[in-house]
Amino acid sequence: MGGFFGVASKKDCVLELFYGVDYHSHLGTRRGGMAVYGKEGFNRAIHNIENSPFRTKFERDVEELKGNMGIGCISDYEPQPLLIQSHLGSFAITTVGKINNLEELLERAYKDGHSHFLEMSGGQINATELVGSLICKKPTLTEGIRYAQEMIDGSMTLLVMTKDGIYAARDLYGRTPVVLGKKEDACCVSFENFAYINLGFTDYRELGPGEIVRITPEGAETLVQPGDKLKICSFLWVYYGYPTSSYEGVNVEEMRYKCGSMLAKRDGDSVHPDVVAGVPDSGIAHAIGYANESGIPFARPFIKYTPTWPRSFMPANQSQRDLIARMKLIPVQALIQDKKLLLIDDSIVRGTQLRETTEFLYQSGAKEVHVRPACPPLVYGCKYLNFSRSKSDMELITRRVIREQEGDNCPEEVLEEYTNPDSCRYARMIEEIRKLQNFTTLRYHRLDDLIASIGLKPCEVCTYCFNGKE
Repeated sequence: MGGFFGVASKKDCVLELFYGVDYHSHLGTRRGGMAVYGKEGFNRAIHNIENSPFRTKFERDVEELKGNMGIGCISDYEPQPLLIQSHLGSFAITTVGKINNLEELLERAYKDGHSHFLEMSGGQINATELVGSLICKKPTLTEGIRYAQEMIDGSMTLLVMTKDGIYAARDLYGRTPVVLGKKEDACCVSFENFAYINLGFTDYRELGPGEIVRITPEGAETLVQPGDKLKICSFLWVYYGYPTSSYEGVNVEEMRYKCGSMLAKRDGDSVHPDVVAGVPDSGIAHAIGYANESGIPFARPFIKYTPTWPRSFMPANQSQRDLIARMKLIPVQALIQDKKLLLIDDSIVRGTQLRETTEFLYQSGAKEVHVRPACPPLVYGCKYLNFSRSKSDMELITRRVIREQEGDNCPEEVLEEYTNPDSCRYARMIEEIRKLQNFTTLRYHRLDDLIASIGLKPCEVCTYCFNGKE
């Protein structure tokens, strides 16, 4: 995934930029970066944040960087922001999105005379550099940004900083958010709207899908009007979003309470656990909603060890992720021994971590472990955001079970049945997952309930990973 923050101010803005970017640390694990523009021109700092938080890596840079404009990012993949010199002048760029047709765009660039791109470790090119090259194919930044977005199969939200202001462009279908904040003598742009509140900014407005604006200390000028088709990612509320964030006017924490409440209503009187618990941290609010609705006490039978594992994201290496998942959660045996537990996690992707969590609950004396994922089964890998590190749909536990049932070449119409909670194939898949994971019972959140929990129109929410529909 990833997140960004930018500031245009009449004063030095580096400290505001630093804290605004830091507030996006829950969205990425690998790289952090800041670029500023001031009297000395452009300057930039990028650091690896895999093993230490953003703040500790950039404290010295805050003292050295100077500027009245700046953009920064937390990235799961490529180092950014990048500084680019072109016929459009000098600019800094940072992006959030996914490019499915990267190789095709590279080939086109080479044929059009682009001689080379910088290579990152692993032989990959920096996707943000490719976006910059697409922008530079047009006579103006605004035309270039729109051209890049139209050429990309996937999604692309970005910030471009020039000496004249910060250009902010939301993905064509608004799959990711872009919000503006305002205070006297300054304007900011952010992925998460909570990031600027403690910096003295107040809500200005949210960009519409495909909207492009230019931000200066005085405010934001719309350069391209928003489109009329919104497809914002539903997983932002389920998992990615910080509890204090809101997207399209819908708060993350409140949505998760509603989600848990609807899970409880679906269960009715079918299960009788002693306590309801959430997998820290993203499952906790869902569990509170379930407990409030059902009247079953909420408890914390395991605690995340925050002094040295404060961050919710983990290394990209899967074996390291599995190890850290075990290391972070400490069971409270007094709250587990001889108890029937109902456990809510945000989702089940591969199934590895939740299976191990369930096993240590049994080892700590739990009598039953009922599991309620806070979203429907993930059946399709996301085409629009890098929210999962899965290289193939077959890494998803659902698809492994479906392959066992249907073979390697499951027809699309049959696969669609596995996304229908009222079908026999769906019921069979859930039962197989339950047995594989050793849960007492398993009930996923229904897609119609998830959309109702969010409260937007179904056509305004992207649910591709659940039902394969664009």
